[in-house]
Amino acid sequence: MQVEALKLTPVSMSATSHLHENQVQTETKNFGEYLTDALKETNNLQNRAKDMNVALAAGQVDDISQVVLATEKANIALQLTMQVRNKAVEAYQEIMRMQV
Repeated sequence: MQVEALKLTPVSMSATSHLHENQVQTETKNFGEYLTDALKETNNLQNRAKDMNVALAAGQVDDISQVVLATEKANIALQLTMQVRNKAVEAYQEIMRMQV
């Protein structure tokens, strides 16, 4: 029995189809690309929250709940990013403590 490596992509078809459905090539991302995308998204959320806060201060926002929502999204994304960073540093330190 062959064991395949875990992938972070959706399950693909392995059977042959007469409709040639499985001939679509999907691009697989590595961990670094996922991390880069997540950091870019966090940065975008931070910038959007900052822009909305500036617009609120200038009196250009009608609905304050949108500003609060954007700020909270940015805050949660930043907290998640910091936790991922902390876990990565913790894992690195644990590896460095290992005796060879």
